[in-house]
Amino acid sequence: MAVPENSPALVDAIATRIATAPQQRISFAEYMDWVLYHPQHGYYGGGNAAIGAEGDFFTAASLGSDWGELLAEQFAEMWAVLGCPQPFSLVEVGAGQGQLAADILHHLQQHQPQLLAALDYTIVEQAPALAARQQERLQPWRDHGVAIQWRSLEAIPPDSLTGCVFANEVADALPVHRVTLEGGRLREIYVTTASGQNGPFAETSGEPSTPRLAQYLRWVGVELPSPAYPEGYRTEVNLAALDWLQAIAERLHRGYMLIVDYGYSAQRYYSPQRHQGTLQCYTQHQRNAHPYAGIGRQDMTAHVDWTALQQQGEACRLATLGLTQQGPFLMALGLGDRLAALSDGNWDVSTALRRRDALHQLIDPAGLGNFGVLIQAKGLSEAERHRSLKGLQTP
Repeated sequence: MAVPENSPALVDAIATRIATAPQQRISFAEYMDWVLYHPQHGYYGGGNAAIGAEGDFFTAASLGSDWGELLAEQFAEMWAVLGCPQPFSLVEVGAGQGQLAADILHHLQQHQPQLLAALDYTIVEQAPALAARQQERLQPWRDHGVAIQWRSLEAIPPDSLTGCVFANEVADALPVHRVTLEGGRLREIYVTTASGQNGPFAETSGEPSTPRLAQYLRWVGVELPSPAYPEGYRTEVNLAALDWLQAIAERLHRGYMLIVDYGYSAQRYYSPQRHQGTLQCYTQHQRNAHPYAGIGRQDMTAHVDWTALQQQGEACRLATLGLTQQGPFLMALGLGDRLAALSDGNWDVSTALRRRDALHQLIDPAGLGNFGVLIQAKGLSEAERHRSLKGLQTP
């Protein structure tokens, strides 16, 4: 499979950064941040992200409106549990092309107009090019008086949100540190410049850049290093996810946090058999393990450590309501009824087949249906915490 050409401007920018860094190297986390989020040339920041059938990857929202419509029903239930507050803050972190937001708003307009009237919809988007696309797509809603704004997390006052903060396939794109075992010691993988035919950058190893890396592993119950792990074992540590979740929790006064992504528990994530970690790159729906190619022109992700996110949320006063999978979550919200309705004779055959395929993809246990759904809450009464949300009930 051919990997896209590098962005020459981004390569130059990263090389300049490395030249000014101590020991002429940067952490892989900083490198990944540049590659994905450089405001002019990064994969997301520069507007190179291609989502959907003709792009590099697809999300649940790109399969049709069902994902957004079913999420909207879950948000409506959350609003009801909270006593129908006005305003109800719905904060989407990382909104992609804006399609999910549009599907949510359209469904609320059709089926939950009172919630739409109470809604304060905020998008947190660090990629300027994506924010511009979102604004264009959502302008009709703004023209009709729906409160939609774009803000950074830092610009949202602490303890100010009553509602729900949600992130769909965002945590996997947060920059990760990479670590390895050398001589029975934990070492960090750094990025430096290179000359030759293997690309502009190369890896080198050294002492960890921060003690937080070893602390993280102990915190999630992983003994690394230990004799169970082979020499050369490498994996990722997502410190950015902990900081990100803390920032969300600090801004939530009363309500919910909902995160959807692919990942593992810490014990599965850091299994000795997973000796190359989970970092992957994607281009044209093909996966590769070449993070130093296609720089700025392909996606780069790492799986989510659900143990770390759940524990960090709880450390930040977020009570865990449930960690389930996307398939059961959507079935509990009514996806099964949508499948059954395809047989009622109101659909032509070709449309019904397309709809059925899209719905099955959302719950496929070998794909999107195996994604994790973590729901945590803050500021709820004991009765509110014990009221089981529909999406967390067994369908």
